[in-house]
Amino acid sequence: MIQRVIWGVVCSLGVVLMGTFGYRLIEDYTWLEALYMTIITVTTVGFGEVRPLSSAGRIFTMVLMLMGVGTILYLLTTLTQLVVEGKLREIMGRRSLERAIRSLKDHYIVCGYGRIGALVAEMIREAGREVVVIDNSEEVTRRLENDGIHYVLGSATEDESLLAAGVERAQGLIATVSSDADNVYIVLTAKDMRPDIFTIARATEPGSERKLKHAGADKVVSPYFIGARRIAQTVIRPSVADFIDLTFHSTTDQPLRMEELTVGAQAQLAGVSLKDSGIRQTLDLIVLAVKKSDGNMHFNPPADTVVEVGDTLIAMGPGSSMSKLAKILDGRQV
Repeated sequence: MIQRVIWGVVCSLGVVLMGTFGYRLIEDYTWLEALYMTIITVTTVGFGEVRPLSSAGRIFTMVLMLMGVGTILYLLTTLTQLVVEGKLREIMGRRSLERAIRSLKDHYIVCGYGRIGALVAEMIREAGREVVVIDNSEEVTRRLENDGIHYVLGSATEDESLLAAGVERAQGLIATVSSDADNVYIVLTAKDMRPDIFTIARATEPGSERKLKHAGADKVVSPYFIGARRIAQTVIRPSVADFIDLTFHSTTDQPLRMEELTVGAQAQLAGVSLKDSGIRQTLDLIVLAVKKSDGNMHFNPPADTVVEVGDTLIAMGPGSSMSKLAKILDGRQV
């Protein structure tokens, strides 16, 4: 389409140049007079002639008029088509995105796609979860569209944006905008619309954590505090820091993972003790803790702890074995 527009512009300029030189040679017009006659002829304005034309000049004018009108119509038609098709693509793309978001369930809403928000969204997607990003920057949303990430263009503090992101069906909401005040308002708005939604908020300034908790945030995280603590741990306890890196930042050649897995109603291990479950012996996994359905957390559970439906096992071990355990606890055959 762009090539057609360029071709139309080139043809139009060619007609203008041909007309100017033609009037200059045939009627001996000055350059300005020749250009003026060419423009009023091509655009069919209908002003009078600069000077009376000869028979050859009139023939040339008729040819120039036909060529000019055809070229101008071609250029205008191409430009109109370009604008209309662009708008239609934009409208259809937006409607397709809205339909895709409406079909999501148990997804996560990330409010703000800055450095923190982008990393959070990437990690959630790597875990196989769906993400909808809310951001008020068109430049950001264009990048999200190119990356195939669902998004809503708007402010996360507004009800309309949260509704468009499917807050009533979402698993959780993460407020990661740079302003603590905005994060407080986002949490308040989300909790007002859906009190049971799990919310995590980013805190930057001292004292913001308490305000975010009062606003209803289930978890508050300070990236600066976590970063400082991580640096201090590396200095004070380097081996512990290396172990944490191995667990949470594992690569394909060191696939050690720590996961939380919920025991489903059809799980084969429901009602079985840890020592008889084969989790340690067969899958080579370590159960670090068991979170019961009432919320109580049991660290380093004894071997005779019985696995029950609704329990959450916090386990660590090879990624391949973790996937097998997830299928077992989900009631699927391995």
